[in-house]
Amino acid sequence: MQLSPLVFDRFVAPARLRPQLWRLVLGLVLMMAIYILWMALLAGAVALSRGAEEMEASLGAIGIGDSPGSLILLLLTFVGMGLGTFAAARWLHHRSVASLFGPRALVLRDFGLGFGIFALLSVPGIVWFFLTLDLTRGVAWSVWFMFLPLALIGLLIQTGAEEVVFRGYMQQQLAARFASRWAWMVLPSVVFGLMHYAPQEMGDSAWLIVFVTGFFGLLMADLTARSGSLGLAWGLHFANNLFAILLFTTGEALDGLALYRLPFSTRDTEAILPMLGLDILGMLLVWLLCRWALRGR
Repeated sequence: MQLSPLVFDRFVAPARLRPQLWRLVLGLVLMMAIYILWMALLAGAVALSRGAEEMEASLGAIGIGDSPGSLILLLLTFVGMGLGTFAAARWLHHRSVASLFGPRALVLRDFGLGFGIFALLSVPGIVWFFLTLDLTRGVAWSVWFMFLPLALIGLLIQTGAEEVVFRGYMQQQLAARFASRWAWMVLPSVVFGLMHYAPQEMGDSAWLIVFVTGFFGLLMADLTARSGSLGLAWGLHFANNLFAILLFTTGEALDGLALYRLPFSTRDTEAILPMLGLDILGMLLVWLLCRWALRGR
């Protein structure tokens, strides 16, 4: 299926009003500044509630997300990323916040489509995990259900903020300035992958995780261009993170609300390499099904 110029042009059109690169660069700086300011405000709130003496330990726990409360606070730090991108769009490009997402009805419909496709294709993987892996129980069901509403809101914010930055703001503004897909599709995906570089938690596997994450971003960029909104990529991203944070984790970080822990670490490159290969195959299958679902647009 060829990329529809009409669909993509409609998505990029608001960015063409002010496509200057200096605005994009300054917008990203503004986004980061507001993101950091928001995290500082959260840190201040933690200090006020728990005392300055416990602030360092509390912030360290939030950075890891190894308890229900710290995980939800970590997800809420992405409010700053979203607000920063909204500010950049309004103040520097004089465009609406809604233009970063695409038509509302399309966003909602495609979000459901992406989530549904990912969830359906995850069922065989979940069954395979239970049949072949020695899983360790994580949090109790009662705790999981207690925090689930807040966790889902946090995941919507976290995945939505990342989609707005990389598949919304960056992809649109670069496409308004450059015709080459290397600029508007590949560059944001490379930056997206590099954002997940965490050698302290991942050890020698860090660059493998960066590659797989960047590849995921590349597929999401393609689907965004073909669908004309963030809905499809957002729904897939939300479902992926729900699976990786609330269901199965490797235990190094972001496991505060995971129901099960996998019997290996991301640091164990030999163990996770086959899993990453399967992950890539799964991504490609999801991508192909989404492209098939978009036929005729």
